[in-house]
Amino acid sequence: MINDLDKRDIRPWGSYEVLLSTPDCKVKQITVKPGGILSYQYHTKRSEQWVIVRGSAVVILDGDRLFRTVGESIKIPLGACHRILNEEQEDLIFIEVQTGSYFGEDDIIRIEDEYNRD
Repeated sequence: MINDLDKRDIRPWGSYEVLLSTPDCKVKQITVKPGGILSYQYHTKRSEQWVIVRGSAVVILDGDRLFRTVGESIKIPLGACHRILNEEQEDLIFIEVQTGSYFGEDDIIRIEDEYNRD
C-alpha cells in the first residue's frame, strides 16, 4: 500500500484527504468550501467516480452543467473535461474513487483555473 493515507492537502477551493491508496485505486474525501470551484481539467491515466455525501454540487462534464445532491453520483470517464462547484452556503463533501493506471497529482491537465494555477 502506498503511504499517503491520512494525507490532508489544503487547496484554494477547500481540501482533500486520502482515505485509501493502492496500486489499483485511490479514494479521497474532498471538501469544497462555499463558493469554491475546482479547475476545469482532465486526466490521461485515470477515471473517477464521485459520490456526494454532504451539500449540493454543480458538475461541469464536457461542457454540460449537471446537478448532484446527497447520495447521488457521477462518473468522470478517462479524458473527460470536468470540474465541480459549490454554489451553496455550506461545505460540499464528496468521495472520489479513482481507477486507472496512475493516480499522481501530476496527471491533472488544467484547461481553466480561477486560482491561476498551471
